[in-house]
Amino acid sequence: MTSDTERLPQGNGNILTKSFFVLLALSLVGLFFIAVRFVKGIGAVSNLSDGYPWGIWVAYDVAIGTAVTCGGYAVALLSYIINRGHYHSLVKSAILTSLFGSFLAASSIVVEIGRPWNAHGFSSVTSWQPNSAFFELTLCALGYLIALSLEYLPNLLRLMGRGTPTALRTTILTALMRRGLAARSGEGGDPVPDRRLSGGINKVLICIAIAGIVLPTVHQSALGSLMLIASTKLHPLWHSPFLPLLFLINCIYFGYAIVIFVSILSSFVLERGFHNAELAAVGRIIPWLTTAWLTIRIGDIMRRDQVAAVFHGDFYSIFFLAECFLMAIGAIPLFTVAKRHSPRRLFLAAVVMLSGGGLYRFNVYLIGFNPGNGWHYFPSFAEVMIAVGIVSIEILAYQLLIKFLPPLPAQQFRS
Repeated sequence: MTSDTERLPQGNGNILTKSFFVLLALSLVGLFFIAVRFVKGIGAVSNLSDGYPWGIWVAYDVAIGTAVTCGGYAVALLSYIINRGHYHSLVKSAILTSLFGSFLAASSIVVEIGRPWNAHGFSSVTSWQPNSAFFELTLCALGYLIALSLEYLPNLLRLMGRGTPTALRTTILTALMRRGLAARSGEGGDPVPDRRLSGGINKVLICIAIAGIVLPTVHQSALGSLMLIASTKLHPLWHSPFLPLLFLINCIYFGYAIVIFVSILSSFVLERGFHNAELAAVGRIIPWLTTAWLTIRIGDIMRRDQVAAVFHGDFYSIFFLAECFLMAIGAIPLFTVAKRHSPRRLFLAAVVMLSGGGLYRFNVYLIGFNPGNGWHYFPSFAEVMIAVGIVSIEILAYQLLIKFLPPLPAQQFRS
């Protein structure tokens, strides 16, 4: 019997939809300002300065974008480390989301730093700075991007093969995937893969999966460590010795929330069944992680005698209370079993959790950052459009990919 995935046509749903044209328009505007940035320099499109060397590109596209990459990381923790095989149906879509999130962060870094043609210097070991948190961050992010690409490549080739004419498919798959694997033939002349070589490939994939777990662990903690040196510039409500741990826990519950968000949204767009049981199980983990995060966060505030700053009523306290409120409100419904099994309520809870978790990272990297008197920053229109444009390109590419090559496994029914 043909699976749901195989029954889907290559272009499941219309490609030329309203969202397609909106995303395309935003992408073109973003690409225009990116071209201006590289032709005329960063000063022509941004309000960055010596006091604010980073702005919305780093705070939004990088700090929050790297959290989006943790969907695959968070699910991999369940599937490979905790060995919960029933989560495996979410792995492919989570990895794909993480892959696009990695490209989002990398693209933003390239736009801000500029001169990508000088990136070859990173390959020189003599220029490495092992004691630098930023170097650690870059190295792990690059490694994670490569690991995600390699981990998703077999799925992409398999999916490409399903909609390819038989003769061409045989040629492509033979050249890319089966060459050297068919060492002998079984009954009927069908090729039988060489078990030793197949086992070797499986071992390589296992190593890639391990790298995909280890690298983001170091990467996310380094993202928090990077702000430890800003002790005089980062507001006390966010500057904490627990920043690496807080960023690590934040990325895990953010990852589970993004998996729920993308899975339900993709199922709705593709008119497929929702993964109720798996998403409900993932949603069960989020409130406990959020509780641990809030406990560490509030305990640290009390330990450093910053309780008065929380209720000061100024700009900073409002944003601090907003992030904590959003995470608490998003996590509370997930404690109730009945609500966890509702795709609509799961989706709303995930949106609120993403808003709270993203706001925390935005606060650390921009709202709570103050280089001193005389320095002010507000993003220019071009900065905002570049950030929106890069995100639009990623969403547009993801939308086209899931319609041409659906990465989501089959599910029985919609509810």
